Amino acid sequence: MSGAEIFDALIIGLTSVLAWPAIGFMVLGVFIGMWMGAVPGLGGVLGMILLLPFTFDMEPVNAFALLLGMFAVTSTSDTIASVMLGIPGTAASQATILDGYPLAQKGQAARAFGAAFTVSAFGGVFGAVVLAISLPLITPIITAFKSGEIFMLAILGLAMVGSLSGGSITKGVIAALLGLLISTIGPAQTVAIYRYTFNQDYLLDGLPIVPVVLGLFAIPELMELATRNVNISRVSKEQADGGGMLDGIRDAFKHWWLATRCATIGTYIGIVPGLGAAIVDWVAYGHAVQSAKDKSNFGKGDIRGVIAPEAANNAIKGGALIPTLAFGIPGSLGMAILLGALLIVGLLPGPDMLTTDLPITFAMVWTIVLANILAAIVLMVLAKYVAKVAFISGHLIVPGVILFIFMGAWLAGGTSLGAWITCLTFGILGYLMKVTGWARPPLILGLILGGISENRFQLATLSEGSYAWLSRPIVLIIMGLIVVTIILAARGIVKNRQSGDKPEVGEGRGLNPIMSLPFSLLILGIFAGASAMAANWDIRVSQFPLAVAIPGTALALFAIYIDVKALNRVRKTTTDWSSMFVEASELAVLPKSLRFISAIIGMILIMLLIGQKIAIPIFIFLYLTFWARRSISVGLVYACLGWMFLVVFYDRIIHMQFHQPYLADTMASLIPGFLPIWIFF
Repeated sequence: MSGAEIFDALIIGLTSVLAWPAIGFMVLGVFIGMWMGAVPGLGGVLGMILLLPFTFDMEPVNAFALLLGMFAVTSTSDTIASVMLGIPGTAASQATILDGYPLAQKGQAARAFGAAFTVSAFGGVFGAVVLAISLPLITPIITAFKSGEIFMLAILGLAMVGSLSGGSITKGVIAALLGLLISTIGPAQTVAIYRYTFNQDYLLDGLPIVPVVLGLFAIPELMELATRNVNISRVSKEQADGGGMLDGIRDAFKHWWLATRCATIGTYIGIVPGLGAAIVDWVAYGHAVQSAKDKSNFGKGDIRGVIAPEAANNAIKGGALIPTLAFGIPGSLGMAILLGALLIVGLLPGPDMLTTDLPITFAMVWTIVLANILAAIVLMVLAKYVAKVAFISGHLIVPGVILFIFMGAWLAGGTSLGAWITCLTFGILGYLMKVTGWARPPLILGLILGGISENRFQLATLSEGSYAWLSRPIVLIIMGLIVVTIILAARGIVKNRQSGDKPEVGEGRGLNPIMSLPFSLLILGIFAGASAMAANWDIRVSQFPLAVAIPGTALALFAIYIDVKALNRVRKTTTDWSSMFVEASELAVLPKSLRFISAIIGMILIMLLIGQKIAIPIFIFLYLTFWARRSISVGLVYACLGWMFLVVFYDRIIHMQFHQPYLADTMASLIPGFLPIWIFF
């Protein structure tokens, strides 16, 4: 096509999006997307599934205005939960919590929002522009990335572990290996043999990522609010200097070059099928840390730690559209649903989308651009009110967020009891890691990349029958990037040690050797047990688990040695062992934490008997009246609001399948005939 024809298609695409009713559908999609991104456990994929049936009889431009308007902005609004609660709103905002939540704890949530929404709009527009420019030129790039190249990209992601390890690179690597080991649960990649399922049907497909992430990050933060009786912000409004929305916007412009680099990373990772949003924010965050001259503030509230992942995770949407439209190769589940929408409205991915249907393609580009700008404006208006939540009592936040966390885990974990058990199990694991100085991000990164790396390595090796793919140019380039990444991470660690920089705040920087030593022994047992189980398996099944568990066992022994040395140092400064245990218990708020975990276990047991719609409101009421010491009226009103939300949103709107309680027949017999059963279970 000539330049004039491409320009005409660009203008036609813009006018078609701005025309009614397409613009109305886009605005509706934006508001739905902001909600789906802000509530943990929902996200853009669920939004696409819910909206897809409404597009069956729509014109193509209207259908994609609705779908892309919703999908494009979930990576913007998910910042709210990441900053305010330390909980990833979606998989794309996991790295944002590392510095976003500490900023909220400093009373600077509005600043984090200002920077995040500014670079999110920029990243979304950047990705769409690259999409528009790259469509005619992108074929060689996509076809060049085969299994070997994608495997090396996964290894590049794992090389970022050094920048995410907090105070101990050894424990960071162990956490990453533990994540890799957890990723092997379920079916092997090349043969139909199951690993580490322990005869549990729920584990046959592996552990779903959302319950793991929500448990690992959300429950420990809620536990801290509940047990320490604190607000999200640890300072008053008057002490939160330099934390306004305009400060964050200025930060975004100040670090424009970082935002541009990370948006580029996001766009081109989006182009490569099979990686997606779950890795891009970690790669961008690692790049921000390793390219910074002063790394001392990362993990403690550095605004650059918000800018980098937020610029990248919005740019990925435009990049992911390229293989979907040009080749019919969806790079993620969301793009797979969009591909289905293309077929439903009679469009075929391929050359036609770049020639005869180019105006529709550009209409999609414009939708992404306009949706990101609109969402950024609306969220900036709302964010100054949301930021005030950081200064209200944490006790008023905990029960409502528990509702969202466990229902999000239930929804994303296959509406199974296993989802709640997984969420709670990883919540306990996250609490132990937080209070013992083990960084949690490497575990999640390992879990995300484990399946990708094993699958692509075996495909690359089997498809070529050798390791010849290791000599391909792109593979060699990525190898070079891996080496540079490791060198930069090692240099940063050595520099910190030489400067004596041992901060006690931030992810993975705590010190509690009395609790860390038993935890290290537990990790040793996990790796040793996994090695013993895998030793008798077929080599195709055991290769990856053994490659992870054997070095994990060795490093766990070294971690035990580190903890013993730290314990001896602490022992020299205290009078006796009993005072050491008391001090360690107080540091971890252990008695109250055990009570909080027991309360959640009680909620799960009650749920089995009478269902979620009653069990969760009971938990809310009991927490507020007995734990938070609020009045009975406050507990009742809060519990009723929680019950209404469960019934109206999760049941009536998204039609989620709830647990069928064991006492269902007894409860049904007690409910008056004029009341529908679905309002109770």
